[in-house]
Amino acid sequence: MNIKQITSAEYAAYYAPILHTVSDEYSLLEELEISVHRLIKFVQNIPMDKFDYRYAEGKWTIKDILLHLIDAERIFAYRALRFARRDRIPLASFDEDAYVISAGANQRNIQDLLSELATVRQATLALFKTFSDDDLLQIGQASGQPMSVRALGFVIIGHQNHHQKIFQERYLNQ
Repeated sequence: MNIKQITSAEYAAYYAPILHTVSDEYSLLEELEISVHRLIKFVQNIPMDKFDYRYAEGKWTIKDILLHLIDAERIFAYRALRFARRDRIPLASFDEDAYVISAGANQRNIQDLLSELATVRQATLALFKTFSDDDLLQIGQASGQPMSVRALGFVIIGHQNHHQKIFQERYLNQ
């Protein structure tokens, strides 16, 4: 299954720009595996002095964003698990700004963050490999919006792609 099979009924409209960053060249499982390596390689080529850089007052650093990606992936994978298991209890949103403030990403070294990102992705990939075609079609509610299991998988990838583009445009082209 690839991104072209997702319908707009499977996700909130605000995820559309993020989902549009996902290539239809690979399946969900292939892209989950490939994309994390792509991001890690990209980040490893960023100059060291950029990891704690903020392009404007109140903006996150690259380290903040990497830990944000890790936290968000954990939350999206948890939602996917709940929905795949037919849990119909609506799930709350999360305050990404509060997470970043309390996470302490800037006290961590970049290699630890990249290692954690790879570990979380391996866990996500292992989880998604267990889902049947029927599991992937299950829809639950998160943040007051419908979301399918398979859309959550693609949101993980698109969210990563979105932030990688921001790295390039706002952190590296300065």
